[in-house]
Amino acid sequence: MAVELDCDSLWYGADVVTMRDGRYSLIEDGAIAVKNGAIVWVGRRQDAAGARAARRIDFGGGIVTPGLIDCHTHLVFGGDRSEEFEQRLNGLSYAQIAAQGGGILSTVRATRAASAGELAESARRRIVRLLAEGVTTLEIKSGYGLDEQSELRMLQVIRALAEQLPVEIHATCLAAHAVPPEYRDDPDGWIEVICRRLLPRIKAGGLADSVDAFCEHLAFSADQVGRVFACARQHGLPVRLHAAQLSFSDGCRLAARFRALSADHLEYASEDDVRELAAQGTVAVLLPGAFYLLRETQRPPIDAFRRHGVPMALASDANPGTSPALSLRLMLNMGCTLFGMTPEEALAGVTLHAARALGLAQTHGSLEPGKVANFVHWPLSRPAGLAYWLGGQLPCQVVYHGEMRQDPLFGAGEGAG
Repeated sequence: MAVELDCDSLWYGADVVTMRDGRYSLIEDGAIAVKNGAIVWVGRRQDAAGARAARRIDFGGGIVTPGLIDCHTHLVFGGDRSEEFEQRLNGLSYAQIAAQGGGILSTVRATRAASAGELAESARRRIVRLLAEGVTTLEIKSGYGLDEQSELRMLQVIRALAEQLPVEIHATCLAAHAVPPEYRDDPDGWIEVICRRLLPRIKAGGLADSVDAFCEHLAFSADQVGRVFACARQHGLPVRLHAAQLSFSDGCRLAARFRALSADHLEYASEDDVRELAAQGTVAVLLPGAFYLLRETQRPPIDAFRRHGVPMALASDANPGTSPALSLRLMLNMGCTLFGMTPEEALAGVTLHAARALGLAQTHGSLEPGKVANFVHWPLSRPAGLAYWLGGQLPCQVVYHGEMRQDPLFGAGEGAG
């Protein structure tokens, strides 16, 4: 049925993969109408024949998907941990490396020593590689400062990057990432600093959109994280949680109790944990990059998530120690091959469900009227091709807020920064 349209631009000539309700919901030979940076209509090209559009753009084949969303990253950091990669291959565990001063605390030392400019420049080199693969929204955590000023500096850098680059950036305070060396014998003291001093300053300065924590035997207990989350709630900040990555714990139930936007990792989530997450609408964010690099064997309970209707997101977990991953598209393949997700589930995991994990599902993650006009044209015949191809950069055209984006690729620095 022909529609009356008055728009700034009409994009057509490709099959539109809307991802409405987390399904392909494919419209063959579709069209997308955009006005003031938002989608105002999606449908068949033939139904838009009479549209009044200032610009018409013909993709000439292929598919269009929502802009990709990387909902869990640690892209701002100093230093390099390739030595630990070798150590793990020579038999040391993640916990053993951490116990001898490596792991997160190694990056903390390097991050504290770096200037804001150095942190921003190295992060920028990493970010632009994600942008080149169709990412239009991403999340970046603090958590490598682990003192008041360094955490604030990281969050200020994240906010500055959002102003400089054509990507929407969700900032997360992860001050409860590891026990700082200064508080090795007094982790509760650091929790007090987070609650009494850091979170109030972050809220006052508008430096974070959410609060995260690492609930694990080598990080913080459920009781300690609960105090951080209660404080975050008092300041009106939603919470997310690193949970059940290395062992069974109370993390998932804690995430459910505080109605966390997401619980992330979840290799050791139990059936009861999954029920709790489902009851509260918490998204399961799966991170196959860390699973792969750490050579884990305990897979997240995918079938249980399906049974109980828990939305599954996928993310790069880009970080210097356990997931030096700069390809979200590779995570689609890993989600399928390592975790047993379907290509449709994987694509939903970096679009609609990733948006849910950031509290953005009303405005992002699918191609529907009223949502931000972020979408990507791919030279593929089927959406499963995004998860199918290994390695290499698939050429793509990115539309960001209704305009064709020129990705700011520059420099020859190493991807790891």
